[in-house]
Amino acid sequence: MALHEITAAWHDVVLDIAYATAANFTGKPVYTRPGCYLHEDAAAALRRAADLARPLGLRLKVFDAFRPSEAQWVLWNFRPDPEFLADPRKGSPHSRGVAVDLTLIDAHGRELDMGTGFDAFTPLSHHGSTAIPEAAQRNRFLLLGLMSAAGWDFYRNEWWHYQLFDARRYPLLSDADLPEPMMALV
Repeated sequence: MALHEITAAWHDVVLDIAYATAANFTGKPVYTRPGCYLHEDAAAALRRAADLARPLGLRLKVFDAFRPSEAQWVLWNFRPDPEFLADPRKGSPHSRGVAVDLTLIDAHGRELDMGTGFDAFTPLSHHGSTAIPEAAQRNRFLLLGLMSAAGWDFYRNEWWHYQLFDARRYPLLSDADLPEPMMALV
């Protein structure tokens, strides 16, 4: 199964692949390059979401998409927290190419307030949290509505995480399944 590269121009999204930088919960890069890939079904759903956001003057900013199984192990070994990370022995929807972590940005490229940052492993990150400002709650519901209308399911503990329905029907993939590796050769 081929993964499709997600590009800023072709999919009308902004790419800010967090795990290729130190701006993630591990504090160091997990990927050696900021690749962004999705299964063709997920790529089509991402394009639908971008199309729905555009008339509202909004765009999608992607933090992560396909995550090689090797990277899932790196994250799990750093913080084995099943409330926020999939156990790599079971596999993550990210490692199947059918999940995306993202937010909304306005016409000036500013992220909408979602109440917490990406990868904030706290109950405040839950979709239903009412302990965040009302404006942030509205922004989360706006993102939820756009993504749901485009065919995505959500993970209740992470406002930024969306995956295709029945994600487990897709096979697990590794760094070797990419046209160019994202992980460091060991």
